[in-house]
Amino acid sequence: MKVYTFSKARQNLAGVLEEARRNGTVHIKRRDGQEFVIAPAKAKRSPLDVPGVRLDLSAAEIVRAVREGREREPSGALIRVPRRLPVARRAPMPKVRRRP
Repeated sequence: MKVYTFSKARQNLAGVLEEARRNGTVHIKRRDGQEFVIAPAKAKRSPLDVPGVRLDLSAAEIVRAVREGREREPSGALIRVPRRLPVARRAPMPKVRRRP
């Protein structure tokens, strides 16, 4: 743990930040006794940022596997899922005659 005075830290800010990156933390002490800790922030990564896996599957095989997975109940039994839901049709609008 390295401790800098406020004046030294201000004069050499880039060096202080590099020290914090290498060692984890750096302490800065003021004349009045207050002490501050500088630490590097953790990198924010997406939970979806994972390494890929080579499976040598074709696109058709992947699509078939996904569709089969969607058609299964939680118990594992296959269920039939309608491909398209029926579309509700509106009644045609009555023709309105305009007066001349």
